[in-house]
Amino acid sequence: MSTESATESFDPSTVASILALAPFPVVVVDGGGRVVDANPAAVEAVPGMRVDAGFEDCVPRWLAEAHAAGRPHASGRIGNRLVRGTASRWPGGRLAWWLAGDDDSDFGSDDGSDSGSDFGLDSGSDPASGHRRPGSALDAGATAFLVEASNQLMSSLNVERSLEITATLAARHLAEVAVVVAPPSRRRIAITRVARSGAVERRTLRVDPAEVPGLSEALQGFPPVPSRWIDPAAAPGWLVPGDLQEPGSLIVTPLPGNGIPAGALVLLRGRGQERFTESEEALARVFAARAGAAISAALLFTRQSALARTLAEDLMPPSLTRVGGVELAGGYRPAGDEQRLGGDFYDFHGPTPDDPGVLVVFGDVSGKGVAAAMLAGRIRTSISVLRTVESDHERMLQSLNRALLSSRHTRFATLVLASARSVADGVAVRVTCGGHPPPLVVRTDGSVERAASRGTLIGAVESVRATSSEFLLAPGETCLLYSDGITDAVGGLSGTEHYGADRLEQALAGCAGLPAEAVVERIQMLAEQWLTSNRRDDMAVVAITAPIAPIRPPAPVG
Repeated sequence: MSTESATESFDPSTVASILALAPFPVVVVDGGGRVVDANPAAVEAVPGMRVDAGFEDCVPRWLAEAHAAGRPHASGRIGNRLVRGTASRWPGGRLAWWLAGDDDSDFGSDDGSDSGSDFGLDSGSDPASGHRRPGSALDAGATAFLVEASNQLMSSLNVERSLEITATLAARHLAEVAVVVAPPSRRRIAITRVARSGAVERRTLRVDPAEVPGLSEALQGFPPVPSRWIDPAAAPGWLVPGDLQEPGSLIVTPLPGNGIPAGALVLLRGRGQERFTESEEALARVFAARAGAAISAALLFTRQSALARTLAEDLMPPSLTRVGGVELAGGYRPAGDEQRLGGDFYDFHGPTPDDPGVLVVFGDVSGKGVAAAMLAGRIRTSISVLRTVESDHERMLQSLNRALLSSRHTRFATLVLASARSVADGVAVRVTCGGHPPPLVVRTDGSVERAASRGTLIGAVESVRATSSEFLLAPGETCLLYSDGITDAVGGLSGTEHYGADRLEQALAGCAGLPAEAVVERIQMLAEQWLTSNRRDDMAVVAITAPIAPIRPPAPVG
């Protein structure tokens, strides 16, 4: 089993928030056998479960052995409970184990007592309807169906796939025809309909849900209308497939979501088939509760993924190119492959009446992930505004420092401001550092210099002090701005050695005469090759290069 491709770019914090919605235990293990996530249900049900510990140290031997052997299925006991585990592969070499009860005893109970819950199955009576719910008295067939449903439903975070699984399982085990009705949108409803034959049909219709007795209420999450009160002959044609001919029994039940509506489930049987019994209605409601949780989790994932993409479009560094005779290139790689955003950032601004050069902004916000990226975005926006009224680097850093100290966050940043303008014999550069490592300059002969600029952190103390450095880049020479993710990269033969400033200078020395883009690619490649661990910091580099003048063709004779 595997997750959908949409999870390839999803933020771990978002995945964790979705796993918390799962009604049964989920444990995520990385390629090294370390538990990287465990939802509340797992922490409660599995004794000794803890994040950052070894998987084999947290789970029973039968599950640890299955994981070590690469088996996707396993079963055994946790306490007094017979449990089935199913593994699904996730991006980044991770594996998620989904645990579900495999018998009618209470998961997590060591004394054999009946606490009345089985991942959403309550034994005893239903106070809303007076019906007996399937619980300890649930027969083996119904239990197996619900276990299968749990495993399949929680294996996907794709909305259409979740709707299809819900309708297919319901048609296979509960009715001749199952229809999942999504919440109305712009006076249209989307339906996913599956007959017992297995054919899946998706349609978007401009119809009134009130045509189906109880459907409007179910879409709003109200308790279901008992099937014996619904006249199946009232079902409209858009709900009933042609091969069913005439419905003889009909159930409508909500798909309860987690804070957002997940839709409704409609089950149909043809005339001549047995009518739905009260116990079948109760089983349908239990299944609908699990399906609703899975669908709403997929909806939440989709919405948060869309939000993350929107944020990424605004917060990711811009593409750099030649501007006003100055060659620019940048490269950025976040701390994790599953993330697109981080605390390292860079930006550039074109000439103004007070400053004819290009302003490059390069910085590193404390921390990682979306929170750091949001502050980086605020800094970029602030610099963009300050650029229109201020050209002096030191005063710009002081204004930014005051703005950060007046906000509610507790993060700080390091920053480099670099102004570059084309002149007759190359590119004139002025750099000012605010707590950031000073840029490196590679000359045409391969020698490497460190810019003589120092300064205090931004957003950490009341007043900042900084000194600027000015120098000239001859054609083919480059000024390199870099984050500590490059120098702090851990690896090498021992696997524990930092890449370091000396190796960076040696690497840059081999870039003399290269264009800006080639310099960035070489530095990033060497730093990545040095890494021997998945744990790393954000990496960013920017090259400011004085382009080599192109050779002009000789003037035509005559």
